Amino acid sequence: MNLQRLRARLRSPFWRETRDFYIFISPWIVGFVFLQLGAMLASLGISLTDWNLLEKPTFIGLDNYAKMFTDDPLFWQALKVTSLYSLCVPLQMVLAMIIAILLNQNVKGLAFFRTIFYLPSVVSGVAVAVLWAWILNPNYGLINHLLSLIGIEGPRWLFSETWVIPAFVIMSLWGVGGGVVIYLAGLQGIPTVYYEAAEIDGAGSWRRFLHITLPLISPVILFNLVMGIIASFQVFASSYVMTGGGPHNASLFYVLYLYRHGFQFFNMGYASALAWILFILIVLINLLVFKSSALWLFYERDLRSS
Repeated sequence: MNLQRLRARLRSPFWRETRDFYIFISPWIVGFVFLQLGAMLASLGISLTDWNLLEKPTFIGLDNYAKMFTDDPLFWQALKVTSLYSLCVPLQMVLAMIIAILLNQNVKGLAFFRTIFYLPSVVSGVAVAVLWAWILNPNYGLINHLLSLIGIEGPRWLFSETWVIPAFVIMSLWGVGGGVVIYLAGLQGIPTVYYEAAEIDGAGSWRRFLHITLPLISPVILFNLVMGIIASFQVFASSYVMTGGGPHNASLFYVLYLYRHGFQFFNMGYASALAWILFILIVLINLLVFKSSALWLFYERDLRSS
């Protein structure tokens, strides 16, 4: 009898979906276990040593972590810069959502516009950095030239301690196309019957957006928020190419600081400790996001069961 129940359970839609889920993600699981997990554990061990890549590592325990929090002002500067930059994630999400809503309309040339908005998100980070270094140049850059046409003297952007982070935020809006595509998929997955019923009840566009569109794409919002937070804490190529962390460490992003210790100063133990602090920080922030999602996350099955 128990065997029959087990067979019936394994044939249920839930278990079939579970099996298919693990089959499809198995390439990632295999790649993670054999290519990433070992490297992560090795870096954890290296973070407990003093190692210059040329000599044998010397075990020093938690000294790297103690130095980071008590005797390294640049660590706090890098953390401050990265945290300030990460505040642009909501701006990126709002802009991506607005563009996705506009692209979700039945207009001519829709495929062309979707391609145009998505293309920048697949361009190489170094190429984007070189392009924006020209656009933001205070002497002959495109933005300051356009401002001069209306009588406004543009800021020094990448050469100003005040404007360098806003400049990176403006540049980050260039790559919202990835989020646009995901939002667009979420919008097109909303059944039209909900809108039709709301329209019959006399709900306007704004009410339909607040009570139908926004709740039903909240899982997409959660996904984009998590991915945006992770990406904002891993900025490297743009700061490395455009400013090198300057002026006066005003754009010293965390990963750039990590790179300096690992591959310029050959202090691999300290660089590994920095990497693990970054990992823990990203995990904690995303745990807070998932914890708060219980207040605003909504699934279509909730609507059907209510």
